[in-house]
Formats: sequence, C-alpha cells, structure tokens
Amino acid sequence: MPETYSIGLDFGTLSARAILVNVKTGEEVAVSVFGYQDAVIDKHLPGTNIEVPYAYALQNPRDYLEALECLLRDVWQKAGIKPEQIIGIGVDFTSCTMLPVDKSYQPLCFDEKFKGKVHSWPKLWKHHGAQREADIINAVAKERSEAFIKRYGNKSSSEWMIAKIFETLRNDPEVYANTYRFIEGCDWMIYQLTGEDKRNSCLAGYKSFWNKNDGYPSKDFFRAVDYRLEGVVEEKLGEEVYLIGEKAGELTQKMAAKTGLNIGTAVGVGNTDAHLAVPAVGVTEPGTMVLIMGTSICHMMVSDKEIMLDGICGVVEDGILPGYYGYEAGQPAAGDIYDWFVSNLAPYEYVNEAIEKNVTLFDILNEKAYGIKPAESGLIALDWWNGNRSLLVDSDLTGLILGLTIRTKPEEIYRALIEATAFGTRLIIENYINSGLEIKHLIACGGLSRKSKTVMQIFSDVLGMGIKISATNQTSALGAAMYGAVAAGAEKGGYDDIKDAAKYMSRIREERFKPNMGYYQTYTRLFEQYKKLHQIFGIEQDEIMKSLKQMRAEVLNDK
Repeated sequence: MPETYSIGLDFGTLSARAILVNVKTGEEVAVSVFGYQDAVIDKHLPGTNIEVPYAYALQNPRDYLEALECLLRDVWQKAGIKPEQIIGIGVDFTSCTMLPVDKSYQPLCFDEKFKGKVHSWPKLWKHHGAQREADIINAVAKERSEAFIKRYGNKSSSEWMIAKIFETLRNDPEVYANTYRFIEGCDWMIYQLTGEDKRNSCLAGYKSFWNKNDGYPSKDFFRAVDYRLEGVVEEKLGEEVYLIGEKAGELTQKMAAKTGLNIGTAVGVGNTDAHLAVPAVGVTEPGTMVLIMGTSICHMMVSDKEIMLDGICGVVEDGILPGYYGYEAGQPAAGDIYDWFVSNLAPYEYVNEAIEKNVTLFDILNEKAYGIKPAESGLIALDWWNGNRSLLVDSDLTGLILGLTIRTKPEEIYRALIEATAFGTRLIIENYINSGLEIKHLIACGGLSRKSKTVMQIFSDVLGMGIKISATNQTSALGAAMYGAVAAGAEKGGYDDIKDAAKYMSRIREERFKPNMGYYQTYTRLFEQYKKLHQIFGIEQDEIMKSLKQMRAEVLNDK
C-alpha cells in the first residue's frame, strides 16, 4: 500500500508555509514558503497614496490567494508523489485576521468602489485601531454583568473580531453596510478550498465571544453596545459554528485544477496557528503549557476544569483539544522587541563584527548578552512595545526601560528586553497556578525556541523550569497537517481523532533547557521589581504611558 500524506497550511504575519507530512510517521517530506508581497500594510494602501492611520495593521488578501495556490501546487511536486496519496488538508491562520467580504465572498477591498477605504481591507491580528471600541464593549459587558466576559478574564481585546467590526461600523458605515460577512482569514481559506463557509469553533470561541453551550452573546447586549449592532451575528457573522476536528468539506474542482490535487480531497475545519502547536508537540492532556515563541508569545494549555480567571485571552471548551477546556494567554511582542533593538540600536562596530565573523547581528548580541549575569546590568524593563495582552489587555500601554546610566552597554539593554519578556511569561504562569491550574511541564516551539539558546536559557532561568523544544521548524503547520489527517479519517488512511494523530505524527526533541537555580533566585528578586512596575504603570498610573501616546498621535495628525 502506498504511503499516505497530508498537507498543513500555516498562514502567518509575513508569509505562509505548507508542509507535506507522512501520516504514519510525522516525517516532513517537503516544505514550501511563500512571502507576502505587501506583508503588513501600515503606511499606504497598495497602489495608492492613501495613508493608513497610526496603530492600523492591514493586509492584502491577494497575498493569501497567491500563497494558497502556489503552496498547494509546489509542496507535493517537490516531494515527487502522486496527488492521490494526499488524503487531507488542514489550515491555520494568525488571528484575529478579519476580512469584510461581499455575497460572492470576494474581499470588499477588491471592489473599485471600496479599495480606497481602509476599513474594506483585512485587519491583521496586531491591528490596534479598535481600542476605543474594545473599551466600550468591556464597559457595557461589565455594567450588564454579562456572563460571557468572565471567560475572557473580564476584559476583551481590541485585536478581536467584535471590536474590529464595531470599529468599522463607527468609522465607515458604508463599508459595514456593504459587507455581507466579516470572516476570519482562516475560514475564508476554507471557503476558497471547499466553497463552504464553515466558521471554526476555535476562532469563534476565542475571538468572537461564541460558546459551545450558549452561542454568541444576546441581541440585547449588542444593542446596548450600539443599536446598529443588534443583528450583527445573524447579519454579518452567521450563526453556524463547526467544531475543530470536523471535516469542513472537500477540495473543489476549481481549486483542484489550480493546484493539481485531486477533487474531493478532505479539508478540515480551520484553526488558530498557535493552538495547533499543542497537539503537534504531543500534548493531549492537562499539565503542560506550550509556549509558541516568535514575533509574539502565546501560552496554551488545557484542563478538565473551567476556571474563570482575570487577564487571559479566553477559556473555551473544546477550544484547543476536544474534550478539554483550552486556556490561552499571550504577549503581543517578543521577537518583535528584540528585532526592534537590533534593527535600530545595535552599534556600528557590532555590525562590522558580524560581517567579519560571517554571522548575524542577532548572533553577536546573543553571544554578548549570554555572558551577563542576572542583575549585573542594573536594568529592568516592561515588555509592552506592542501593548499588553495578558494580564492587562490594553494595547495603549508602551515599553519602559529603567536603570540606564552612561555606562550601560547595548548587550545589557538587549538582555534586559529578553528578561522582560520572560518576566511577562512568569506573571502569566503565576496567574494560572494561583487560580488553580496545574503546570508541570513546559514545551516551546516557534522561531525563537530554535534560533536563540540565549533567549531559551534566560526563560528557563527566569521561570525556574526546564523547557523542551519542538523538533520541527513548522510546528503549527504540522498541527494543521494532523487535523487534515483527522478530516480524512481512518478509513482513508488518516485518523479518527487528534489524540490518535498525535501518537504518530507529533514531534519533540528529547533535550531540554535546564534552569540555573542560583540565577532563578536572583531573578525572583528582580521579578518582584517587575511586578511593582507592572502595577504602577499598568494600573495605578497607566495614564502616563497613554498620555504620551495621545500627544504623539496629536502631533502626527497635525503634520
């Protein structure tokens, strides 16, 4: 019997990836990467001089379409296998990435009438233009004592679907009125593959307030937010939601012709990129937190208990793994912060050193930072370069570095920034444990986990825990491929549930980073100072950062 394979499609912030995976062994047979031409749109709308407002992060759906066709065609041809050997396709996407589409599911920004309007374009996960709308949603939910908001730590984010829809309504009612559906990028990809609008329970649960037992919030709630939103679910979202692990449909004739794959290939219900990392590293039961470490960090775990705790991105039944409550928290910047420093503040002599040694500038700074002991620099930082997702859920907060002197070295600042992101993760873990959730093990995946031993060792030392690492560069794509195999089912050579798929397809290294417990003790003292700064600038005196940001916006608007 010939080998069978599944394809995992992973749509990220700057690029999309596809991997072809052996269903029985988890072996990655081929990998293909497609970089988005327009990447993150934050200056001007494509092909125009129309400026994109500050704090906006948009994308071009044409990039998604080109990536989809190119990747599906390229990945199986690279492997030299036959299309009939591919039994399933799974898809994940960064979220919330929101697209306004018309009745034919064409993006509104493709329409000549709307392409010059910023709200007709997809809003990427890190679009923070909807903070005012999120504030209104949170205030109304609190005033009405809405039960649903407790599942999100009593505070929803400007990054999520409802806030972005509300922002569109308030700022461009014409775009809102002409939008047939606001749809997640992931679900739109499923539509492209199958011709079916199958909203997935993961994104609906974490980003749109949907619950397996209660559905969406009531019309009364939406009317209280804004009378024009009363029918938003029925009119702009659609009430049907499908559980992760289900089959969304089959590859259409049109898509088969474009990619060379077979008509009728099974396609799984979509999912969030970070969530798929959990089964991809073999986690199928409570007790382990998975850290997805890249430009940002997501903290994922499951439990058989539903606990309402503050400052999380959500607790959703069946949200990460069927049969468990899935917990998500996050930091909206990690690798982005390190990249900011290296790109803007690394000294010229370090650049020359990197050239001489034929290594990257990151390598140089990682090497220099590694030799610095905890507290040696006298620095401490708050990791809010892109706002705070957990525990404060406030995109208007900004970064801070304390302790700078005329003797401070670049590598000391760089290390302090890494330590700050590790402290942010420790605060999240502390919040989980203090609320009654058990965390025995840590597993990390994503670019940072594989590219920087300095980062991973600092995290291990700050957390006082060992950290295992995923054995693949494409952890989320592997998880998508696993769900593709589940969509096909055991009869077609796949699996009937994700736990079975994880037994054979998940991949993790045996080696791990072990904490230096002496360093951990020092970091515990530093962590107390981090928490004080967190309290002062995030809660007691949060207007300081916000007023600076507001004054900056006023000056920019006057230009």
